[in-house]
Amino acid sequence: MLAAVHDLLDAGAFHASTVEDVAARAGVSRATVYQQFGSRLGLVDALCETFDASPALLALRAAIDEGEPLEALDAFVGHAADFWAAEERVLLQLYGVAAIDPAAEALVARQRGDRRSELERLLRRLRPKDAKRALALLLVVTSFETYEELRRHAGLPHREVVRTLRGLARAAV
Repeated sequence: MLAAVHDLLDAGAFHASTVEDVAARAGVSRATVYQQFGSRLGLVDALCETFDASPALLALRAAIDEGEPLEALDAFVGHAADFWAAEERVLLQLYGVAAIDPAAEALVARQRGDRRSELERLLRRLRPKDAKRALALLLVVTSFETYEELRRHAGLPHREVVRTLRGLARAAV
């Protein structure tokens, strides 16, 4: 069922789809979807849980506690960009409809909250002079919107996006 949600998002069809559409795509009954997930919001929340197991996000979390703090910052930025790249088409759909779709808005809010928590943890190791300002700048630097601006709108290849974001992150702290 989660693969069906992911596929609908990847195809740009999740916002217009119903729980019934997810059930049909997954080959299960509507009742099964409701029993396991309760709603579209439950489906998206469960999908978010699968993102938590993403190799890029697992590496991102591990990087915070390892090595020299600035190297940890570089690793954090690189792994965040790798996650954005791996799930770009799905996230474009979720971020695009977050203002009008409660399921998408919940995932975006959760992702932002998780990223903020991880950055706060990293900043405790970095100890910048102005932690509040550093957090604000790092939230911008590591956001999906910034990744998209550089990757899709400025036309930078992924490797150059990562290099640019790492430079901005270091300047922020």
